[in-house]
Amino acid sequence: MNDRQAGPRCAALVGPYLAGKTTLLEALLFASGTTHRRGSVKDGNSVGDPSAEARARQMSTELNVAAAGFLGDSWTILDCPGSVELGWEAQSALAAADVAVVVCEPETERVLTLSPLFKFLDDHAIPHMLFINKMDAANVRVSELLAALQSVSQRPLVLRQVPLPDPEGKAIGYVDLVSERAYKYKPGQASDLIKLPDDLLEEEKVTRAGLVEKLADFDDKLLEQLLEDVQPSRDEIYRHLTQNLSADRIVPVFLGSALHDHGVRRLWKALRHETPGAAQTAARLGLAPGGKDAVAQVIKTYHAPHSGKLSLVRVWSGQISDGMSLGGVRVAGILRLTGAHQEKLAAAQAGEVVALARMEGVATGAVLASGPPPQMPRPPLPKPVYGLALTAEKRSDDVKLTSAIARLIEEDPTLQLEQNAELQEMVLWGQGDIHLQIAMDRLRHKYGLPVTARKPQVPYKETIRKGTAQHARFKRQSGGHGQFADIQIEVKPLPRGTGHVFTDAVVGGAIPRNYIPAVEEGVMEYLRHGPLGFPVVDVSVTLVTGQFHAVDSSDQAFKTCARMAMSEAMPKCEPVLLEPIHYVEISVPNAFTSRVQRVISGRRGQILGYDAKPGWEGWDMVTAQLPRSELHDLIVELRSATLGVGSYSDRFDHLQELTGKLAERAIAGRGEQAAQ
Repeated sequence: MNDRQAGPRCAALVGPYLAGKTTLLEALLFASGTTHRRGSVKDGNSVGDPSAEARARQMSTELNVAAAGFLGDSWTILDCPGSVELGWEAQSALAAADVAVVVCEPETERVLTLSPLFKFLDDHAIPHMLFINKMDAANVRVSELLAALQSVSQRPLVLRQVPLPDPEGKAIGYVDLVSERAYKYKPGQASDLIKLPDDLLEEEKVTRAGLVEKLADFDDKLLEQLLEDVQPSRDEIYRHLTQNLSADRIVPVFLGSALHDHGVRRLWKALRHETPGAAQTAARLGLAPGGKDAVAQVIKTYHAPHSGKLSLVRVWSGQISDGMSLGGVRVAGILRLTGAHQEKLAAAQAGEVVALARMEGVATGAVLASGPPPQMPRPPLPKPVYGLALTAEKRSDDVKLTSAIARLIEEDPTLQLEQNAELQEMVLWGQGDIHLQIAMDRLRHKYGLPVTARKPQVPYKETIRKGTAQHARFKRQSGGHGQFADIQIEVKPLPRGTGHVFTDAVVGGAIPRNYIPAVEEGVMEYLRHGPLGFPVVDVSVTLVTGQFHAVDSSDQAFKTCARMAMSEAMPKCEPVLLEPIHYVEISVPNAFTSRVQRVISGRRGQILGYDAKPGWEGWDMVTAQLPRSELHDLIVELRSATLGVGSYSDRFDHLQELTGKLAERAIAGRGEQAAQ
């Protein structure tokens, strides 16, 4: 077998929700001797998922970090959340890992859930293995499962084991295809080496030959050996497997059950001997070799209750020591993390994953260096697709709430805060309902700020269908100087998208020039809330003429008169409600295209067409126009209809008239809000 890489390495556990990643983390830590007992997600005592939000849901809600040692090697394992709504956090971890272990269940009908993950790994050339978990409960042949999995991977899947079945067909061990040895599982211990059963000899030979043939696709010398019927040695096969994994040409496939310790030690050995080192990963990311400067990239930001802000970094070169300056920010402490446990360090070497304390002003994704920082790739932030309007349960907490949300966004940049002055609401945007529920739970648990949430308002507008002329006079006498203004205006509709136009057509000095801006101000002030209660758009207002009083006229009088004229004129102009229409691009596997089209039609959408999604084999891009009011929970229905993998992006397109019961409901809702 090849010599393993020296130095600290990092592996990321990724996969869909409920695949068993955190359970696998527990099994890996126990098998390596890092922990002396196995924690349980169900019992709430696992090393991973230490937060209240994670344990309440029995799912990972943020990146879990665990330092481990296996046979003298130093490792960091990053257990990534499996929810599609938290996918960017997994992508950030993958960008810093030497290898990814994709964890999945043995269910062919759920293979599509792996498609976006494999696409990301393949597009970024990240070496990855596949661990098929829960094989003790599998009801499908490995060959069928492998064929289904191959359909979502650009790289060839290379089966490294075949299951060793008992008389009832349940896996009780495995046959290693490289060493051609059979092993029987012993929960909590290394598997027992046993004699290869005679009835598996033929299957093992055929499957092993397939493994070697796939390796021969990448090596002419190995191909020549096969053509000459010369079988490569075991060490040669291991060397080819290691080289091709490092170059992301193949995906080795392992079998097991994390819950029962099946196959966990075999996975550890593959990681130990075949995972590339940090230097190779740094080169893949574009860093020049042999750099003397300390260089690290922030993978994740935490706000811990006692230690404050922590910036989780992967050190790519040099050494980081306590008290040194990186990018003008002093390192106030170095910590090695294993779940909620923190270990203080004096320094961190290249390859290590550590947390740097109190790096104020440093954001997730930032590159820190003792010299000029190099450019490093970072996964792009996804656009938000779901929002909730938040208010603090206690009015006195409003200022605290904004500050706490800012910290949440530091921890999770896929959250966005919108302060909407027009609608007078604060909207927190994210990747779905679960994403925002987790954020609200953190506000409650970490910051003591319970909030209430509701559906955000739709930014309706209103306009007019016809024009009118209007005269208005404002006259008030209350002793001393009075108030006087007299104006005539013309109101007309404009083409959609024109906006507001105010025109001064006064001639002959009927109204002094210094009062004209006050008239315009009064007109524009009224247009913020039209006769239906919404901002008015696409309207032309012309000041035709008027009268003034040398003593009693003032800016305020003409402003008030303008508002009076508008309030009398606008109801005569057949006001009509306008709803925002968005252009939407929906990305789905083509098996679900027709289902998604029905979703669009059920939401008053207009389908514009669909075509193959560029660069995504077997996927379609459906384009449509949808009312903004129908977008609120679109992502929820879309994911429900597509095994969780459907996604969309949108942008404002135009305003469109809305009439009937929907318009009446919107107007009534605005009236109720104004009355509160």
